[in-house]
Amino acid sequence: MTVNMTKGQAISLQKSDGGSLTAVRMGLGWQAAPRRGLFGSRTREIDLDASAVLFADKQPVDVVFFRHLVSDDGSVRHTGDNLVGGVGQGGDDEAILVDLSRVPVHIDQIVFTVNSFTGQTFQEVQNAFCRLVDETNGQELARYTLAGGGQYTAQIMAKVHRSGPGWTMTALGNPANGRTFQDLMPAILPVL
Repeated sequence: MTVNMTKGQAISLQKSDGGSLTAVRMGLGWQAAPRRGLFGSRTREIDLDASAVLFADKQPVDVVFFRHLVSDDGSVRHTGDNLVGGVGQGGDDEAILVDLSRVPVHIDQIVFTVNSFTGQTFQEVQNAFCRLVDETNGQELARYTLAGGGQYTAQIMAKVHRSGPGWTMTALGNPANGRTFQDLMPAILPVL
């Protein structure tokens, strides 16, 4: 059963049988919003990029994004860059796989971001979502829908962080501006 998350909501990543999730996929999907023009509606391709920044004691130690597809320790992997989006129907345009059982013990948080590499604002995006899937069985666990565009080019979507022996996911949904994860660091640090 999927939990539709709201901004700031946290869910435990413990399984209902008491076990812990071992591998999750953070999926990102979006479509370009149609724009009304003189000659009718049209869409423009939008290149959103998903990134995962790994933190140890509030210090960034690694990042996974379209130019660095696998974390140095191999526990986090990006499936590849999608330059246009539009899978729609709940499918992922970009995904980041996290093998929680392999994340080194010093990594205590992983923050997921999305940014418009080409600089379009989220007013030009529709049907955008971030979802967490149990990679072992394909079950969607949580979904955060990005509602109501805005004059920003990025969003700090969610984070997973250690909580006792397991992990917790928190939907953040904080708007930001920047074309890359580096541009977003000032907006990420306050949510750690």
